[in-house]
Amino acid sequence: MYAIVEIAGQQFKVVKDQKVYVHRLQTEEGEQVAFDNVLLISDGDNITVGAPAIDGAQVGAKVLKHLKGDKVIVFKKKRRKGYRKKNGHRQSLTEIVIESIAASGAKKASKVEKKAEPKAEAPKAEVKKAAPKKSATKADDLKKIEGAGPKAAEALVSAGLDTFAKVAKAKPEELSAILTEASSRLSHIVTDTWPKQAKLAADGKWDELKELQDNLDGGIEK
Repeated sequence: MYAIVEIAGQQFKVVKDQKVYVHRLQTEEGEQVAFDNVLLISDGDNITVGAPAIDGAQVGAKVLKHLKGDKVIVFKKKRRKGYRKKNGHRQSLTEIVIESIAASGAKKASKVEKKAEPKAEAPKAEVKKAAPKKSATKADDLKKIEGAGPKAAEALVSAGLDTFAKVAKAKPEELSAILTEASSRLSHIVTDTWPKQAKLAADGKWDELKELQDNLDGGIEK
């Protein structure tokens, strides 16, 4: 029996007791995690295909450890321009082991809890009330946070976190929930250092922020 499941924006073909390396998850090491976006389950000759996901299906796993992948060198050069740039990157990964594959009857409580957290901190009603004040208070450029790209910054603004001060007051788990709700392609982003970076930016401590970011890799401490 095997299943095709989406985990942190990637699709994997998994079987029970298989170890899989996925994009970094927010779950602590040793804890259980469940994935509800199961696209296909095959049990012998019986194959069930979702539209796009199978209702009630779930893949259960356990987080073994967090680690970084092999270093990838990115080298850019422009002919006759004297331009050369070399960067290294190590992707943050999580090793998990598949413990169970349920074809039906699973509860999707995890998704309900993730959606409830950002709504409790930033209700839609409050965002609408604050909208007229945006003309007086200019939104900050959240892309200055190491690890936050344009899509991630757009998701934070849509959730009402449009300034460094607001991001600084949020917890990493809340920021991760906002990104996951906005798009599954943002669910792998690690937000552990975002509140700390935002606090330095809000206080105008740009030198300290640069020193901190020099020791980060994609928003993660080396």
